[in-house]
Amino acid sequence: MHCRRCVKPKRVSPNAFSKITDHGCILADSLPNISQQQLHHTPPTFWLFYLKPKLTVLHLHPLKPTFTRLGSFWLLSGRSAVMAEHMSQSELDYPFKLLEYFNGFRVSKVIFSACELGVFDLLLRSQEPLSAQHVAQELGTSLDGMERLLDALVGIEILEVEKTDGTALYSSTDVANLYLAKGSAKSLHDMIVYQSQTIYPLWNNLVDAVREGKNQNEKTFGLPAEEVFQAIYRSEEDMLKFMGLMNSSWVLDGHDVVTAFNLSGFQNVVDLGGCTGALAREMAKAYPSSTVTVFDLQQVVEVAQKHFSQENDAIVFQSGDFFTCEIPTADLYVLARIIHDWPEEKCLTLLKKIYDMCAPGGGVLLVEAMLFENRRGPIMTQLFSLNMLVQTKGRERPPSEYTHMFNKTGFKNIQVCRTGKSYDAILAIR
Repeated sequence: MHCRRCVKPKRVSPNAFSKITDHGCILADSLPNISQQQLHHTPPTFWLFYLKPKLTVLHLHPLKPTFTRLGSFWLLSGRSAVMAEHMSQSELDYPFKLLEYFNGFRVSKVIFSACELGVFDLLLRSQEPLSAQHVAQELGTSLDGMERLLDALVGIEILEVEKTDGTALYSSTDVANLYLAKGSAKSLHDMIVYQSQTIYPLWNNLVDAVREGKNQNEKTFGLPAEEVFQAIYRSEEDMLKFMGLMNSSWVLDGHDVVTAFNLSGFQNVVDLGGCTGALAREMAKAYPSSTVTVFDLQQVVEVAQKHFSQENDAIVFQSGDFFTCEIPTADLYVLARIIHDWPEEKCLTLLKKIYDMCAPGGGVLLVEAMLFENRRGPIMTQLFSLNMLVQTKGRERPPSEYTHMFNKTGFKNIQVCRTGKSYDAILAIR
């Protein structure tokens, strides 16, 4: 038996987990032998299950991505799956899934608020679990409000609680310490602050964005819808928040996208719109013999060098607007989360400009969150695409649309790599 999606199908043993290298699929032809623990600890994001007649259908947890049928296979996106019969009937009896969705914004705000108040930083610094009273005193909040917030964080399994002499004592989970505390090397704190203070207000106007088909910067921030980055960089404080978001993204996903292909043959790399230089630093670490340059707007470069510079930095910065200025010569240009900001005609203009600068053998590494070709997922990318509607002039796209744009501007040798995480990569060679 083999995975029908593989370009070069590889056979696997029955009842065995074997990674299919073409796109990270796993096959199993005896569903009852697959434990939930095996699913949880299997690295790839995608699983294919061969469904024999009369086997119970797999359904995902309500807050996880759904699954797609491919002939006699089911393609699942997500790490945890539970067996459930008659899910749709149970939802009719009582709408558990819908109610979880309705309350999703409250869950987000619980995490956002805890980050902004400094809860995770305080718990990380502490050498022992803390009471709600201690946390409230340290952070200058009401005891009642903090106790409710901490209990909600326990409820969503971000904090842990134990009772000692009748007092509830709270501590962080390893995940909270690693990703939510500001002082961690893999902190997503800046990403969370941006989501809370910029994205959340924009999404309050999602109805109008859908109705009008344009971003809501004017309604949300009083800035013209046409000037996307004027809204994003509306003050140095807001610029720092956005740059913090981008920095967090590449601290988390940068290594995976720069190693999606072997780029060691490109000696001179330019990251167009490289912001803080976080992705460029991942590139420099992965390919130490390459020279890596970040090319971005002057005000962005100044802020990056002031707030995000590192000692013995392996990258250099150069100022300019890649739409209006001449771009530096390079063997490889990186476009990471750039193309999704703009309509196709503007993307084609930029890609043609890059093509004209490329020597034969030069190319583009494009990094984006990519939709499935049928646009039925991944759900996170579908949500990203709605965010592009509410904030920019762009959209998320499936690989075929990016391939079409590359072909239209002259690039021929095009490879696609899905990383199984937030962002995927395309390498296009002239």
